[in-house]
Amino acid sequence: MRSKAIEESTLSVILKAMQKENRLALEVSLYTGLRISDVLSIKTQNLYKSSFVVYEQKTGKRKKIVLPARLKNELFQICGHVYVFQGRLNGNKPRTRQAVWKDLHRVAGLFRLKGGCSPHSMRKTYAVDLRKMGLTPARIQKALNHTDLCVTALYMYADELQLRQ
Repeated sequence: MRSKAIEESTLSVILKAMQKENRLALEVSLYTGLRISDVLSIKTQNLYKSSFVVYEQKTGKRKKIVLPARLKNELFQICGHVYVFQGRLNGNKPRTRQAVWKDLHRVAGLFRLKGGCSPHSMRKTYAVDLRKMGLTPARIQKALNHTDLCVTALYMYADELQLRQ
């Protein structure tokens, strides 16, 4: 099943019910549009910079990241020596995307949300939010680092496409 965009009111309730580290990882994804694997690979040293660059694991593309002070402060509270989101068993490795997925899936089950709720939902929600803010499809495509505008359209209209299913 494909991931779906999540309404803001539902998303805020879901995030509040999650473990703090997983919630913060999803908040970073929601704020930046990064895939969860890229969020989890952010190194602690990057938090000390006003902006930093992430090379997306899936595409190798470069993306400049600027995090708001509120989010940075929360990340400093949970960060490990090497990675912001350190692994449960080994602090020299990042948290796994499966750990975030399991926590999100657990909470979605508690609230009886139908399928399609995954960490990738944050990326789709990010695109929908940008569309609602009035950004052009080309700007949203650039924000998501998509090569194909057709793929971007699937993300930015995810909320409307879900209503038709």
